[in-house]
Amino acid sequence: MRRNVYLPEGAGPLFPEDQPLSVLQRAMEEQTVLEGQAIRCDARRDLTVRFGGYEGVIPRLDAIHPAISGAERDIAVLSRVGKPTCFTVAGMETDGGGRPRFILSRRAAQEQAIAYLLEHARPGAILPARVTHLESFGAFVDLGCGVTSLIPLENISVSRVSHASDRFRPGQDILAAVVAVDSPACRFYLTHKELLGTWLENAAAFAPGDAVAGVVRSVKEYGIFIELAPNLSGLADWRGDAAPGDAVSVYIKSIRPDSRKIKLQIIQNLGPVRELQEPRYFLTDGTIDGWQY
Repeated sequence: MRRNVYLPEGAGPLFPEDQPLSVLQRAMEEQTVLEGQAIRCDARRDLTVRFGGYEGVIPRLDAIHPAISGAERDIAVLSRVGKPTCFTVAGMETDGGGRPRFILSRRAAQEQAIAYLLEHARPGAILPARVTHLESFGAFVDLGCGVTSLIPLENISVSRVSHASDRFRPGQDILAAVVAVDSPACRFYLTHKELLGTWLENAAAFAPGDAVAGVVRSVKEYGIFIELAPNLSGLADWRGDAAPGDAVSVYIKSIRPDSRKIKLQIIQNLGPVRELQEPRYFLTDGTIDGWQY
């Protein structure tokens, strides 16, 4: 499942400018999902959205589907201001000056996205997602129309990281795989590491004698674990000038597929990592039937 039927918020174009009212009337009849920019949240927590030269209001109760984590908190609505926001047109009125005024529903758009995901997102399905925010316990991602799910920290990669920000950044488009679906609760449980390849697949890109860049992930008394790829790490001898999060250049002393071990030697500490690498996916479509690292 990779077809972008319901895009994450901000991943698609905003509603275009200078559209006639007939276009919005048809969108209202067909309950088409549109996207505009949330520009204000008032004291009642109603959202004002600007789209294509028009404005509309999303009432607080229609701002977020109740099944989405944190939906009951005001911050879930307040944090939409200044961001692309999806909606359907629920109604249209005219003000005293004859100008159109639209009643919008983000919740209705999310109900469509949830229904689609419940029908198509079977365990093992690969989904496009957009990172929304990062925590020490994992990464929250948008699966479409602001329907969010968590990729737990331990599911991000085989190579452990201390915080989801070590791997992702907000707004980044990634892939995720479905672990399980809780249909009554409208929840989707995700993983990421299975898409990044097995040990053998990752190790095939390296050879003894190579000098490459890596990232220090943990420092132990017996050595330093250095990530060469998100699902591949090697061990270097301990030294005092390396800390988790440092970029280093390393010399590959040996690769042992039988024990899945890589022996490294640090050449130079390059300082804290300044730029995250984009994930290299070995699986990008279809369904994961099984995975053995």
